[in-house]
Amino acid sequence: MKLKLQSDNLILKLKELENDSLDIISISNKAIILCRNLLTSYKKHIIKNGFESIQDEIEFFKNTKQPTLINLIYYSEVRSFEIQFPKVNKDAQKKYVKKKITKLNRFFLYNMDFGQYIKSNNSHFDKQYYTREYFDNFPITSSKFYLQDPEFSTPRCMLLGKFKAYNLFIIYLQNRLIDKNKSLNFDPNAINSDMSLQWTSSKTALTELIYALHHSRSINNGNADIKEIAIMFQKILHFDIGDFYKTFSEIKSRKISRTKFLDDLASGLLSHMNNSEE
Repeated sequence: MKLKLQSDNLILKLKELENDSLDIISISNKAIILCRNLLTSYKKHIIKNGFESIQDEIEFFKNTKQPTLINLIYYSEVRSFEIQFPKVNKDAQKKYVKKKITKLNRFFLYNMDFGQYIKSNNSHFDKQYYTREYFDNFPITSSKFYLQDPEFSTPRCMLLGKFKAYNLFIIYLQNRLIDKNKSLNFDPNAINSDMSLQWTSSKTALTELIYALHHSRSINNGNADIKEIAIMFQKILHFDIGDFYKTFSEIKSRKISRTKFLDDLASGLLSHMNNSEE
């Protein structure tokens, strides 16, 4: 529980960083340090205390460790990308972004079987994938991170982190093709699209919908990061949702009808059904 709390605190710190008026390289530098420090703390705790059961070990490497690892990989990729990003020539910039996306697609194709295991929310290989007992039984599947500590790594915990981090990074790159301001936050006015869909309800309403879809496991069997879902809705509906983490916290503090928008959706649909039957 203590380790999970540390992970939650890290996510809050990263959100605070993103809301600062810093350039993306500075944000990435600070985020990388935060993630490395927490992973070091995790490692010391695991080496000293171990795990009470195999299930606890699986839970740590499959879930508890992942947010920190995912953000370390994500911000490392973003930092590397931005440092090498061409400073002039739009064609060169687009070519560079597309080259990165192609490389990521090759990664997903090469690791397609493991990706299907994740997306299907399977668990039958969890003991082999997420315990250290089988560390030497699986080949390392990436040219990066050759040196993995057998006391703090499992055959697939790093690969799991890369899958989820790269999904976020692809979204970042796609937005980078559109937004030349190097902003981590989404700018709906930068979109040039023939689509005229526009979210005309409130930020609170959209936040309710996003969290409901995420926690009902309706998108990617629940394996999509909630930030990915939020960015998708912003892009499709040309709407800046703002700090939806803070908005959700405000929703939870409501005294009456914490799911007001969702309740209104259900009520409106039922009313339409009833009227259409008359």
